[in-house]
Amino acid sequence: MFQPVGEKEITRAIASEFLATLNSFAESDVVVVGAGPAGVMAARELAAKKARVLVIERNNYLGGGFWIGGFLFNPVTIRAPAHEVLRELGVPFKESVRGLYVTDGPHACSKLIAAACDAGAKFLNMTFIEDVVLREGRVAGVVVNWTPVTTLPRELTCVDPIGLESKLVIDATGHEAAVVRLLEKRGLLKVPGYGAMWVERSEDLVVEHTGELYPGLIVAGMAVTTAYGLPRMGPTFGAMILSGRKAAEIAMQKLKGF
Repeated sequence: MFQPVGEKEITRAIASEFLATLNSFAESDVVVVGAGPAGVMAARELAAKKARVLVIERNNYLGGGFWIGGFLFNPVTIRAPAHEVLRELGVPFKESVRGLYVTDGPHACSKLIAAACDAGAKFLNMTFIEDVVLREGRVAGVVVNWTPVTTLPRELTCVDPIGLESKLVIDATGHEAAVVRLLEKRGLLKVPGYGAMWVERSEDLVVEHTGELYPGLIVAGMAVTTAYGLPRMGPTFGAMILSGRKAAEIAMQKLKGF
């Protein structure tokens, strides 16, 4: 028989734990916006090095397109040398052609998410970034609201957002480049947008250009293509994973200055 527990205890457990997390992470070392493969990888690497990391995700699930690969087909492809991350995570894979590896998307994605959680990263689902916190010419946090708020008629209600402070922000929101676009809207950046698909060129360029785009803001994954006008990558995930890792390395170096 299950232990007798009422509805009120369940509600209190959910509410108290959520509010405790929100209270604790109202200030963090790094806020990662976007829980696709680049964002989750960055969060995992940072949390493993004892950084306090909060990941903001507008959807009700984590992983982005890593779950479903290309064209809604579950197998995902990863080009060498990024397949070594699959080995680290304990994800089975096989070589399709020389240098191109294929694995099961749900397996790889769930392993990466679990690794980030095990390392200590925290997540806020159904939460979107509405604005940035700016302090003395640098990004110092994000302004967030519930994703369902976007479906409410403006004339019906105004739901004020809340601010979350951080030393650094990583934009891992994919081609949307949501944080980057907010800075562009404020006249602080000029964003060219991503180019046409060229997988071989794009993957190297995404990792190469991963870094601090504006003081306090690091771009990773497909947000890099939008920020720098690079070719889009297509349904292969190696650059996203390695870009996330590089973003974390850069963030750790910058955290030493705080």
